[in-house]
Amino acid sequence: MSFAKKFLFTISFVFLSLVAIVLIRTFTLNVRNIDVSECTSSDADFIEVGIHSDALKRFREALRIKTVAREPHDYNSAELLQLVDYIIAAYPTVHESPLVQYEVVANLSLLYTVKGEDPTLTPYLLMAHLDVVPAEPEKWEADPFSADIIGDFVYARGTIDFKHGVMGILEALNYYVSLGRAPERGFYVAFGHDEEVTGLDGAKAISEVLWKRGVRKFEFIVDEGLTVTNQIIPGMTSQTALVGTSEKGQVFLELKVLGEAGHSSMPPPESPIGILAAAVSKLERNPLPSMLGYGPERETFEHLAPYMQFPYKVVMCNLWLFKPVISWVMSRKPATNAIIRTVTAVTMFNAGIKINVNAPEATAYVNHRIHPAQSIQEVVDYDRGIINDERVQIKVIASMDPHPIALSGEEDFGYQTVKNSIRQIWNNTYVAPGTMIGNTDTKHYLRMTHNVYRFSPTVMYPPDVKRFHGDNERISIKNYEQAVNFYYHLMVNANKAVVEPSHIHGEL
Repeated sequence: MSFAKKFLFTISFVFLSLVAIVLIRTFTLNVRNIDVSECTSSDADFIEVGIHSDALKRFREALRIKTVAREPHDYNSAELLQLVDYIIAAYPTVHESPLVQYEVVANLSLLYTVKGEDPTLTPYLLMAHLDVVPAEPEKWEADPFSADIIGDFVYARGTIDFKHGVMGILEALNYYVSLGRAPERGFYVAFGHDEEVTGLDGAKAISEVLWKRGVRKFEFIVDEGLTVTNQIIPGMTSQTALVGTSEKGQVFLELKVLGEAGHSSMPPPESPIGILAAAVSKLERNPLPSMLGYGPERETFEHLAPYMQFPYKVVMCNLWLFKPVISWVMSRKPATNAIIRTVTAVTMFNAGIKINVNAPEATAYVNHRIHPAQSIQEVVDYDRGIINDERVQIKVIASMDPHPIALSGEEDFGYQTVKNSIRQIWNNTYVAPGTMIGNTDTKHYLRMTHNVYRFSPTVMYPPDVKRFHGDNERISIKNYEQAVNFYYHLMVNANKAVVEPSHIHGEL
Protein backbone atom coordinates (compact mmCIF):
# COMPACT_ATOMS: atom_id res chain seq x y z
CA MET A 1 0.00 0.00 0.00
CA SER A 2 1.35 3.40 -0.99
CA PHE A 3 2.02 6.13 1.54
CA ALA A 4 -0.89 8.21 0.15
CA LYS A 5 -3.32 5.32 0.59
CA LYS A 6 -2.06 4.63 4.10
CA PHE A 7 -2.47 8.29 4.98
CA LEU A 8 -6.01 8.40 3.60
CA PHE A 9 -6.84 5.16 5.39
CA THR A 10 -5.54 6.56 8.68
CA ILE A 11 -7.47 9.82 8.27
CA SER A 12 -10.66 7.92 7.39
CA PHE A 13 -10.22 5.60 10.35
CA VAL A 14 -9.73 8.52 12.75
CA PHE A 15 -12.71 10.38 11.31
CA LEU A 16 -15.02 7.37 11.50
CA SER A 17 -13.81 6.64 15.03
CA LEU A 18 -14.64 10.20 16.07
CA VAL A 19 -18.08 9.94 14.50
CA ALA A 20 -18.68 6.65 16.28
CA ILE A 21 -17.60 8.08 19.65
CA VAL A 22 -19.78 11.16 19.15
CA LEU A 23 -22.83 9.08 18.25
CA ILE A 24 -22.32 6.57 21.05
CA ARG A 25 -21.98 9.33 23.62
CA THR A 26 -24.97 11.20 22.17
CA PHE A 27 -27.29 8.22 22.53
CA THR A 28 -25.92 6.76 25.77
CA LEU A 29 -25.27 9.81 27.98
CA ASN A 30 -27.97 9.84 30.62
CA VAL A 31 -28.73 11.21 34.07
CA ARG A 32 -30.26 9.18 36.87
CA ASN A 33 -33.73 10.34 37.88
CA ILE A 34 -35.42 8.76 40.89
CA ASP A 35 -39.16 8.14 40.52
CA VAL A 36 -41.05 10.80 42.45
CA SER A 37 -44.63 11.18 43.58
CA GLU A 38 -46.15 14.15 41.77
CA CYS A 39 -47.81 16.80 43.92
CA THR A 40 -51.41 17.52 42.88
CA SER A 41 -54.32 19.45 44.36
CA SER A 42 -56.06 16.16 45.23
CA ASP A 43 -53.32 15.14 47.69
CA ALA A 44 -54.18 15.19 51.37
CA ASP A 45 -51.11 17.30 52.17
CA PHE A 46 -51.46 19.77 49.29
CA ILE A 47 -51.33 23.35 50.58
CA GLU A 48 -53.90 25.35 48.66
CA VAL A 49 -53.31 29.02 47.89
CA GLY A 50 -56.36 30.44 46.16
CA ILE A 51 -57.23 34.02 45.39
CA HIS A 52 -59.32 34.30 48.57
CA SER A 53 -57.07 32.18 50.80
CA ASP A 54 -55.53 33.37 54.05
CA ALA A 55 -52.13 32.33 52.69
CA LEU A 56 -52.40 34.77 49.78
CA LYS A 57 -53.69 37.52 52.07
CA ARG A 58 -50.65 37.08 54.32
CA PHE A 59 -48.33 37.17 51.32
CA ARG A 60 -49.87 40.36 49.94
CA GLU A 61 -49.73 42.04 53.34
CA ALA A 62 -46.01 41.28 53.62
CA LEU A 63 -45.46 42.72 50.13
CA ARG A 64 -47.08 46.01 51.13
CA ILE A 65 -44.40 46.65 53.76
CA LYS A 66 -41.66 48.79 52.17
CA THR A 67 -38.55 46.98 53.38
CA VAL A 68 -36.23 48.79 50.96
CA ALA A 69 -32.45 48.50 51.26
CA ARG A 70 -30.24 50.96 49.36
CA GLU A 71 -26.63 50.63 50.47
CA PRO A 72 -24.73 48.62 53.10
CA HIS A 73 -26.13 49.60 56.51
CA ASP A 74 -28.72 51.81 54.77
CA TYR A 75 -32.19 50.27 54.85
CA ASN A 76 -35.67 51.09 56.09
CA SER A 77 -35.40 49.85 59.67
CA ALA A 78 -38.92 50.91 60.66
CA GLU A 79 -40.51 48.97 57.80
CA LEU A 80 -38.30 45.94 58.44
CA LEU A 81 -39.32 45.94 62.08
CA GLN A 82 -42.94 46.17 60.98
CA LEU A 83 -42.48 43.10 58.78
CA VAL A 84 -40.84 41.15 61.62
CA ASP A 85 -43.73 42.02 63.93
CA TYR A 86 -46.25 41.14 61.25
CA ILE A 87 -44.68 37.72 60.62
CA ILE A 88 -44.73 36.86 64.32
CA ALA A 89 -48.38 37.93 64.63
CA ALA A 90 -49.53 36.32 61.35
CA TYR A 91 -48.25 32.83 62.19
CA PRO A 92 -49.20 32.02 65.80
CA THR A 93 -49.09 28.29 65.06
CA VAL A 94 -45.39 28.58 64.19
CA HIS A 95 -44.36 31.03 66.87
CA GLU A 96 -46.20 29.28 69.69
CA SER A 97 -45.27 25.74 68.69
CA PRO A 98 -43.11 23.72 71.11
CA LEU A 99 -41.36 22.33 68.02
CA VAL A 100 -40.01 25.73 67.01
CA GLN A 101 -37.76 28.24 68.73
CA TYR A 102 -37.53 31.67 67.17
CA GLU A 103 -35.58 34.82 67.89
CA VAL A 104 -34.95 38.25 66.46
CA VAL A 105 -31.27 38.74 65.57
CA ALA A 106 -29.60 42.13 65.08
CA ASN A 107 -33.00 43.74 65.79
CA LEU A 108 -34.39 43.08 62.30
CA SER A 109 -33.54 39.50 61.19
CA LEU A 110 -35.26 36.25 62.17
CA LEU A 111 -33.79 32.88 63.11
CA TYR A 112 -35.86 29.72 63.62
CA THR A 113 -34.64 26.44 65.14
CA VAL A 114 -36.69 23.33 64.42
CA LYS A 115 -35.24 20.45 66.43
CA GLY A 116 -35.22 16.98 64.94
CA GLU A 117 -35.93 13.68 66.66
CA ASP A 118 -32.84 11.96 65.27
CA PRO A 119 -29.65 13.68 66.55
CA THR A 120 -27.50 11.61 64.17
CA LEU A 121 -28.92 13.49 61.17
CA THR A 122 -27.06 16.72 60.42
CA PRO A 123 -29.43 19.72 60.26
CA TYR A 124 -29.86 21.89 57.19
CA LEU A 125 -30.60 25.58 56.64
CA LEU A 126 -33.31 27.32 54.63
CA MET A 127 -32.62 30.96 53.77
CA ALA A 128 -34.52 33.94 52.43
CA HIS A 129 -34.36 37.69 52.94
CA LEU A 130 -36.78 40.35 54.13
CA ASP A 131 -35.39 43.34 52.24
CA VAL A 132 -36.08 44.43 48.67
CA VAL A 133 -34.48 46.80 46.18
CA PRO A 134 -35.99 50.24 45.45
CA ALA A 135 -38.70 50.69 42.82
CA GLU A 136 -39.85 53.58 40.60
CA PRO A 137 -43.68 53.67 40.85
CA GLU A 138 -44.15 55.73 37.67
CA LYS A 139 -42.75 52.83 35.59
CA TRP A 140 -45.09 50.17 37.00
CA GLU A 141 -48.54 49.03 35.93
CA ALA A 142 -49.51 49.03 39.62
CA ASP A 143 -47.96 50.65 42.67
CA PRO A 144 -44.92 48.48 43.56
CA PHE A 145 -46.08 48.19 47.18
CA SER A 146 -49.80 47.74 46.58
CA ALA A 147 -49.67 43.99 45.91
CA ASP A 148 -52.47 44.50 43.42
CA ILE A 149 -53.80 41.50 41.53
CA ILE A 150 -53.93 41.99 37.77
CA GLY A 151 -55.21 38.97 35.95
CA ASP A 152 -53.67 35.96 37.68
CA PHE A 153 -50.61 37.84 38.94
CA VAL A 154 -49.69 39.68 42.11
CA TYR A 155 -47.64 42.78 41.27
CA ALA A 156 -45.21 44.05 43.91
CA ARG A 157 -41.56 44.57 44.67
CA GLY A 158 -40.39 41.37 46.34
CA THR A 159 -42.80 38.96 44.66
CA ILE A 160 -39.88 37.07 43.12
CA ASP A 161 -36.96 38.59 45.04
CA PHE A 162 -37.53 37.28 47.60
CA LYS A 163 -40.62 37.59 49.80
CA HIS A 164 -42.24 34.63 48.11
CA GLY A 165 -39.34 32.67 49.60
CA VAL A 166 -39.89 34.13 53.08
CA MET A 167 -43.65 33.65 53.10
CA GLY A 168 -43.47 30.36 51.20
CA ILE A 169 -41.19 28.89 53.87
CA LEU A 170 -43.44 30.23 56.62
CA GLU A 171 -46.60 28.79 55.05
CA ALA A 172 -44.87 25.42 54.64
CA LEU A 173 -43.58 25.49 58.20
CA ASN A 174 -46.99 26.58 59.45
CA TYR A 175 -48.57 23.50 57.87
CA TYR A 176 -45.75 21.22 58.99
CA VAL A 177 -45.92 22.12 62.67
CA SER A 178 -49.73 22.06 62.65
CA LEU A 179 -49.42 18.29 62.19
CA GLY A 180 -47.82 18.17 65.64
CA ARG A 181 -44.91 15.89 64.82
CA ALA A 182 -41.25 16.86 65.00
CA PRO A 183 -39.13 16.19 61.89
CA GLU A 184 -36.57 13.43 61.91
CA ARG A 185 -33.88 15.83 60.70
CA GLY A 186 -33.72 19.18 62.44
CA PHE A 187 -33.31 22.38 60.48
CA TYR A 188 -32.88 26.13 60.75
CA VAL A 189 -34.59 28.98 58.94
CA ALA A 190 -32.76 32.29 58.54
CA PHE A 191 -34.35 35.50 57.24
CA GLY A 192 -31.70 38.21 56.91
CA HIS A 193 -32.76 41.84 56.58
CA ASP A 194 -30.06 43.26 54.28
CA GLU A 195 -29.21 40.66 51.64
CA GLU A 196 -29.62 43.16 48.82
CA VAL A 197 -26.75 45.17 50.32
CA THR A 198 -24.35 42.31 51.18
CA GLY A 199 -25.91 40.91 54.38
CA LEU A 200 -23.29 42.44 56.65
CA ASP A 201 -25.83 43.21 59.37
CA GLY A 202 -28.30 40.35 58.94
CA ALA A 203 -26.93 37.06 57.61
CA LYS A 204 -23.52 37.71 59.11
CA ALA A 205 -25.05 38.27 62.55
CA ILE A 206 -27.18 35.11 62.28
CA SER A 207 -24.11 33.12 61.25
CA GLU A 208 -22.22 34.42 64.29
CA VAL A 209 -25.09 33.45 66.62
CA LEU A 210 -25.13 29.91 65.25
CA TRP A 211 -21.35 29.62 65.36
CA LYS A 212 -21.19 30.71 68.99
CA ARG A 213 -23.76 28.03 69.83
CA GLY A 214 -21.55 25.35 68.37
CA VAL A 215 -23.24 24.89 65.00
CA ARG A 216 -20.36 23.82 62.81
CA LYS A 217 -21.98 21.88 60.01
CA PHE A 218 -25.09 21.92 57.86
CA GLU A 219 -26.04 18.98 55.66
CA PHE A 220 -26.92 21.54 53.00
CA ILE A 221 -28.23 25.08 52.55
CA VAL A 222 -31.02 26.23 50.24
CA ASP A 223 -31.26 29.90 49.34
CA GLU A 224 -32.61 31.99 46.48
CA GLY A 225 -31.00 31.52 43.11
CA LEU A 226 -31.73 30.12 39.68
CA THR A 227 -35.27 29.30 38.60
CA VAL A 228 -37.67 27.15 36.62
CA THR A 229 -37.27 28.30 33.01
CA ASN A 230 -39.26 28.03 29.81
CA GLN A 231 -37.96 28.83 26.30
CA ILE A 232 -34.80 30.36 27.76
CA ILE A 233 -32.16 27.63 27.44
CA PRO A 234 -31.28 26.98 23.77
CA GLY A 235 -32.13 23.46 22.63
CA MET A 236 -34.56 22.78 25.48
CA THR A 237 -38.24 22.58 24.60
CA SER A 238 -39.24 21.18 27.98
CA GLN A 239 -39.44 23.15 31.21
CA THR A 240 -36.06 23.25 32.93
CA ALA A 241 -35.01 24.07 36.47
CA LEU A 242 -31.47 25.15 37.29
CA VAL A 243 -30.02 24.89 40.79
CA GLY A 244 -27.05 27.14 41.48
CA THR A 245 -24.16 25.09 42.86
CA SER A 246 -21.71 27.99 42.96
CA GLU A 247 -21.59 31.77 42.76
CA LYS A 248 -19.16 33.85 40.79
CA GLY A 249 -16.73 35.90 42.83
CA GLN A 250 -15.89 39.48 42.11
CA VAL A 251 -13.17 42.06 42.43
CA PHE A 252 -13.40 45.84 42.15
CA LEU A 253 -10.22 47.44 40.81
CA GLU A 254 -9.12 51.04 40.75
CA LEU A 255 -6.84 51.94 37.84
CA LYS A 256 -5.00 55.22 38.28
CA VAL A 257 -2.50 57.20 36.20
CA LEU A 258 -0.78 60.24 37.69
CA GLY A 259 0.47 63.27 35.76
CA GLU A 260 1.04 66.98 36.32
CA ALA A 261 -1.43 69.81 35.98
CA GLY A 262 -0.49 72.51 33.50
CA HIS A 263 -1.89 74.72 30.78
CA SER A 264 -3.42 72.83 27.87
CA SER A 265 -1.35 74.93 25.48
CA MET A 266 1.67 72.86 26.54
CA PRO A 267 0.41 69.26 26.81
CA PRO A 268 2.69 66.31 27.59
CA PRO A 269 3.28 63.70 24.83
CA GLU A 270 0.87 61.35 26.61
CA SER A 271 -1.81 62.46 29.04
CA PRO A 272 -3.00 60.45 32.04
CA ILE A 273 -6.36 60.24 30.27
CA GLY A 274 -4.82 58.82 27.10
CA ILE A 275 -2.67 56.31 29.00
CA LEU A 276 -5.61 55.12 31.06
CA ALA A 277 -7.93 55.00 28.06
CA ALA A 278 -5.44 52.75 26.28
CA ALA A 279 -5.26 50.48 29.34
CA VAL A 280 -9.03 50.20 29.59
CA SER A 281 -9.28 49.53 25.86
CA LYS A 282 -6.79 46.67 26.19
CA LEU A 283 -8.89 45.08 28.93
CA GLU A 284 -12.06 45.28 26.87
CA ARG A 285 -10.38 43.99 23.70
CA ASN A 286 -8.72 41.08 25.52
CA PRO A 287 -11.34 39.29 27.63
CA LEU A 288 -10.22 36.64 30.06
CA PRO A 289 -10.16 33.13 28.57
CA SER A 290 -13.19 30.86 28.45
CA MET A 291 -13.36 28.49 31.41
CA LEU A 292 -16.04 26.32 29.84
CA GLY A 293 -15.86 22.85 31.32
CA TYR A 294 -14.10 23.83 34.55
CA GLY A 295 -17.12 25.02 36.54
CA PRO A 296 -20.79 24.09 37.12
CA GLU A 297 -21.62 24.87 33.49
CA ARG A 298 -20.17 21.51 32.46
CA GLU A 299 -22.68 19.74 34.70
CA THR A 300 -25.43 21.99 33.34
CA PHE A 301 -24.84 20.87 29.79
CA GLU A 302 -24.27 17.21 30.58
CA HIS A 303 -27.41 16.99 32.75
CA LEU A 304 -29.57 18.63 30.08
CA ALA A 305 -27.92 17.26 26.93
CA PRO A 306 -29.94 14.00 26.80
CA TYR A 307 -33.16 16.04 26.60
CA MET A 308 -32.07 18.64 24.06
CA GLN A 309 -33.15 18.91 20.45
CA PHE A 310 -30.91 17.71 17.68
CA PRO A 311 -28.23 19.03 16.93
CA TYR A 312 -27.84 20.67 20.37
CA LYS A 313 -27.88 17.18 21.85
CA VAL A 314 -24.92 16.05 19.74
CA VAL A 315 -22.87 19.10 20.62
CA MET A 316 -23.64 19.20 24.34
CA CYS A 317 -23.09 15.47 24.81
CA ASN A 318 -19.59 15.90 23.40
CA LEU A 319 -18.05 18.92 25.08
CA TRP A 320 -14.67 17.20 24.83
CA LEU A 321 -14.83 17.75 21.06
CA PHE A 322 -17.02 20.80 20.54
CA LYS A 323 -15.88 22.99 23.45
CA PRO A 324 -14.12 25.60 21.26
CA VAL A 325 -17.22 25.99 19.11
CA ILE A 326 -19.53 26.25 22.12
CA SER A 327 -17.23 28.80 23.76
CA TRP A 328 -17.23 30.92 20.61
CA VAL A 329 -21.02 30.84 20.32
CA MET A 330 -21.62 31.56 24.01
CA SER A 331 -19.16 34.44 23.91
CA ARG A 332 -21.37 36.28 21.40
CA LYS A 333 -24.09 37.16 23.95
CA PRO A 334 -23.53 38.86 27.33
CA ALA A 335 -25.92 36.52 29.18
CA THR A 336 -24.16 33.34 28.06
CA ASN A 337 -20.69 34.86 28.01
CA ALA A 338 -21.06 35.52 31.75
CA ILE A 339 -21.51 31.80 32.37
CA ILE A 340 -18.26 30.63 30.81
CA ARG A 341 -15.69 33.23 31.83
CA THR A 342 -14.66 35.97 34.19
CA VAL A 343 -16.22 39.10 32.72
CA THR A 344 -14.87 42.64 32.68
CA ALA A 345 -17.02 45.73 33.20
CA VAL A 346 -15.52 49.22 33.15
CA THR A 347 -18.02 51.01 35.34
CA MET A 348 -16.55 54.47 36.05
CA PHE A 349 -13.99 56.82 34.48
CA ASN A 350 -12.97 60.07 36.16
CA ALA A 351 -10.42 62.64 34.93
CA GLY A 352 -9.75 66.32 34.45
CA ILE A 353 -10.40 69.45 36.51
CA LYS A 354 -10.90 72.18 33.88
CA ILE A 355 -11.41 72.41 30.15
CA ASN A 356 -8.06 74.16 29.52
CA VAL A 357 -5.93 72.38 32.14
CA ASN A 358 -3.95 69.18 31.58
CA ALA A 359 -5.45 66.43 33.75
CA PRO A 360 -3.28 65.80 36.81
CA GLU A 361 -4.61 62.27 37.09
CA ALA A 362 -7.13 59.83 35.63
CA THR A 363 -8.97 57.06 37.43
CA ALA A 364 -11.12 54.20 36.18
CA TYR A 365 -12.98 51.48 38.04
CA VAL A 366 -13.30 47.93 36.78
CA ASN A 367 -15.60 45.21 38.11
CA HIS A 368 -14.69 41.60 37.32
CA ARG A 369 -17.20 38.83 38.04
CA ILE A 370 -14.96 35.83 38.59
CA HIS A 371 -15.64 32.36 37.19
CA PRO A 372 -15.62 29.62 39.88
CA ALA A 373 -12.50 28.06 38.35
CA GLN A 374 -10.42 31.21 38.82
CA SER A 375 -9.13 33.27 41.74
CA ILE A 376 -8.89 36.96 42.52
CA GLN A 377 -5.11 36.90 42.17
CA GLU A 378 -5.29 35.23 38.75
CA VAL A 379 -7.59 37.97 37.50
CA VAL A 380 -5.46 40.81 38.87
CA ASP A 381 -2.31 39.24 37.39
CA TYR A 382 -4.06 38.86 34.04
CA ASP A 383 -4.99 42.53 34.00
CA ARG A 384 -1.42 43.57 34.82
CA GLY A 385 -0.11 41.46 31.98
CA ILE A 386 -2.62 42.78 29.45
CA ILE A 387 -2.13 46.44 30.41
CA ASN A 388 1.66 45.99 30.60
CA ASP A 389 2.26 49.59 31.61
CA GLU A 390 3.83 50.45 34.97
CA ARG A 391 2.34 53.94 34.80
CA VAL A 392 -1.08 52.39 35.44
CA GLN A 393 -1.46 51.73 39.15
CA ILE A 394 -3.83 48.85 39.97
CA LYS A 395 -5.46 48.73 43.39
CA VAL A 396 -7.96 46.19 44.75
CA ILE A 397 -10.86 48.12 46.31
CA ALA A 398 -13.00 45.14 47.34
CA SER A 399 -13.10 41.46 46.48
CA MET A 400 -14.76 38.12 47.10
CA ASP A 401 -13.53 34.75 45.89
CA PRO A 402 -15.93 32.54 43.92
CA HIS A 403 -17.90 30.16 46.10
CA PRO A 404 -16.87 26.51 46.27
CA ILE A 405 -18.81 24.23 43.94
CA ALA A 406 -21.47 22.21 45.77
CA LEU A 407 -21.75 18.49 45.12
CA SER A 408 -24.39 17.48 42.56
CA GLY A 409 -23.85 13.77 41.98
CA GLU A 410 -26.36 10.95 41.99
CA GLU A 411 -25.75 10.16 45.67
CA ASP A 412 -25.29 13.71 46.98
CA PHE A 413 -28.10 14.12 49.47
CA GLY A 414 -28.61 17.88 49.43
CA TYR A 415 -28.69 18.27 45.67
CA GLN A 416 -30.90 15.25 45.11
CA THR A 417 -33.32 16.38 47.83
CA VAL A 418 -33.69 19.77 46.16
CA LYS A 419 -33.91 18.18 42.72
CA ASN A 420 -36.59 15.67 43.68
CA SER A 421 -38.63 18.32 45.52
CA ILE A 422 -38.59 20.45 42.37
CA ARG A 423 -39.67 17.50 40.23
CA GLN A 424 -42.59 16.73 42.54
CA ILE A 425 -43.98 20.24 42.15
CA TRP A 426 -43.07 20.87 38.51
CA ASN A 427 -43.57 17.43 37.06
CA ASN A 428 -41.84 16.60 33.76
CA THR A 429 -39.28 19.30 34.48
CA TYR A 430 -35.60 18.58 33.92
CA VAL A 431 -33.23 19.72 36.67
CA ALA A 432 -29.55 20.58 36.32
CA PRO A 433 -26.79 22.34 38.30
CA GLY A 434 -25.84 25.85 37.25
CA THR A 435 -23.77 28.92 38.10
CA MET A 436 -25.13 31.99 39.88
CA ILE A 437 -23.68 35.02 38.11
CA GLY A 438 -25.08 37.29 40.85
CA ASN A 439 -24.40 37.04 44.57
CA THR A 440 -26.38 36.12 47.67
CA ASP A 441 -25.55 36.39 51.37
CA THR A 442 -24.76 32.67 51.64
CA LYS A 443 -21.10 33.67 51.83
CA HIS A 444 -21.59 34.20 55.56
CA TYR A 445 -22.38 30.49 56.04
CA LEU A 446 -19.74 28.83 53.86
CA ARG A 447 -17.66 27.83 56.88
CA MET A 448 -20.53 25.52 57.84
CA THR A 449 -20.91 23.79 54.47
CA HIS A 450 -19.93 24.09 50.82
CA ASN A 451 -23.13 22.32 49.77
CA VAL A 452 -25.14 25.45 49.08
CA TYR A 453 -27.99 25.13 46.58
CA ARG A 454 -29.40 28.35 45.16
CA PHE A 455 -32.91 27.89 43.81
CA SER A 456 -35.86 30.27 43.63
CA PRO A 457 -39.24 28.54 43.18
CA THR A 458 -40.11 30.95 40.37
CA VAL A 459 -41.39 30.08 36.89
CA MET A 460 -39.73 32.25 34.25
CA TYR A 461 -40.36 32.95 30.57
CA PRO A 462 -38.05 35.17 28.45
CA PRO A 463 -39.97 38.44 29.10
CA ASP A 464 -39.80 37.81 32.87
CA VAL A 465 -36.01 38.04 33.15
CA LYS A 466 -36.05 41.84 33.15
CA ARG A 467 -38.49 41.87 36.09
CA PHE A 468 -35.73 40.87 38.54
CA HIS A 469 -34.75 44.18 40.16
CA GLY A 470 -36.76 45.77 37.35
CA ASP A 471 -40.21 47.15 36.73
CA ASN A 472 -43.47 45.24 37.14
CA GLU A 473 -42.07 42.47 39.28
CA ARG A 474 -44.83 39.89 39.67
CA ILE A 475 -45.71 36.31 40.46
CA SER A 476 -48.75 34.28 39.47
CA ILE A 477 -50.99 33.01 42.24
CA LYS A 478 -50.40 29.49 40.97
CA ASN A 479 -46.64 29.99 41.11
CA TYR A 480 -46.85 31.19 44.72
CA GLU A 481 -48.86 28.07 45.54
CA GLN A 482 -46.10 26.01 43.91
CA ALA A 483 -43.47 27.83 45.99
CA VAL A 484 -45.29 27.01 49.23
CA ASN A 485 -45.63 23.35 48.30
CA PHE A 486 -42.01 23.17 47.14
CA TYR A 487 -40.78 24.23 50.57
CA TYR A 488 -43.11 21.80 52.30
CA HIS A 489 -41.88 18.93 50.14
CA LEU A 490 -38.31 19.96 50.82
CA MET A 491 -38.92 19.77 54.57
CA VAL A 492 -40.47 16.33 54.28
CA ASN A 493 -37.95 14.90 51.81
CA ALA A 494 -35.03 16.09 53.95
CA ASN A 495 -36.14 13.70 56.69
CA LYS A 496 -34.48 10.83 54.88
CA ALA A 497 -31.00 9.69 55.86
CA VAL A 498 -29.96 8.83 52.30
CA VAL A 499 -31.06 9.54 48.74
CA GLU A 500 -34.20 7.56 48.03
CA PRO A 501 -37.61 8.01 46.38
CA SER A 502 -39.48 11.03 47.73
CA HIS A 503 -42.32 10.85 50.21
CA ILE A 504 -45.78 9.53 49.52
CA HIS A 505 -48.29 12.33 49.78
CA GLY A 506 -50.12 12.55 53.05
CA GLU A 507 -47.21 11.11 55.02
CA LEU A 508 -44.48 12.90 56.98
